[in-house]
Amino acid sequence: MTFGKRVLYIALLGIGACAVGFIYHLHIVDVRAARLEHVTPPKPLFPPGAIWNQDVSHAPLAPLSSSIIAALAEGGGWGNGNKMQIDFSMRVMQADDRTPFVPFKKAAGFFAADSDVVTTVPLPSGGGVEGHPDYGCPEQDDCHLIVVDRNHAKLYEAYQANYDAGVLSALGLVVWDLNRVYPPSGRGDQCSSTDAAGLPIAPLLFNADELASGSINHAIRFALPNPRIRAKVFVHPATHAGAPRGSAFDPAMGVRFRLKASYNLSQLTPEAQVVARAMQKYGMFLSDGGEIALTAQSDLDTKTKYAELDFDSHSLRALKVTDFEVVDFEPPIHLTYDCVRNP
Repeated sequence: MTFGKRVLYIALLGIGACAVGFIYHLHIVDVRAARLEHVTPPKPLFPPGAIWNQDVSHAPLAPLSSSIIAALAEGGGWGNGNKMQIDFSMRVMQADDRTPFVPFKKAAGFFAADSDVVTTVPLPSGGGVEGHPDYGCPEQDDCHLIVVDRNHAKLYEAYQANYDAGVLSALGLVVWDLNRVYPPSGRGDQCSSTDAAGLPIAPLLFNADELASGSINHAIRFALPNPRIRAKVFVHPATHAGAPRGSAFDPAMGVRFRLKASYNLSQLTPEAQVVARAMQKYGMFLSDGGEIALTAQSDLDTKTKYAELDFDSHSLRALKVTDFEVVDFEPPIHLTYDCVRNP
């Protein structure tokens, strides 16, 4: 074979390999798309009127939107090296009519003013607290416990929860009514929850089943480093705030960000596009402080596994702070720590 023919032969082999690779890629995309079309989205946790279920794709911008985004970008953005990363450690477990209720006791330092008074909590078999394989919580870990009890229309969320010797204890415990559309002031102004903003966690988490269904029909929870959160103020639907060190142009707890409608979704994988579309339609609420911007539900309690999807902790790294805008909000409320519960 002459040199020229050899080069031509190699070139044709390369083109053929590329064509086969492209066809294989299209096949994978088609298989994934076909599977996504046959997955039913999970049932919403709260009624349609809940504020995190509201379409804000055409809601007006906050007058300070550009200033807030500019200050956040100048201050370092998302945290974690200004990379939007996703944490998958938060579990959301489902109770049923066979789930046992275990005794509950207040841990030392219990947040009594902000918590609900209960004597028992449903504890599904085989479950666990945030970041751990069971219900045991090492001291000082967040150890969020989240249990959905649809039979009784209750959502249990606990902070620093620990199950030991047949008794569950926690530093804080909130029981949400799944049949209720909470007012803008939620459970009550100045009242915290298991998140600093006083919001529920579960309805703001997206999960693998939603990604597989191709639709997330609610707003999303996000966090920022404490130095980039406005100090001691919150805006509804938040009802509480921490005491970060942010400036007047930093976002307050409860502020809703929205991915710009002009953002080019084609640079994201199909599953990442599902999250991005939810960010455009429902936005995301600043709910807590931390270096990891997003929290997705663990797939230990879902039918679909993230390993089956083209989605991991870095799938949304393309999203920059400047790709977002701030939806208009009510005047900020100063933090007093005087929790007044709504009826």
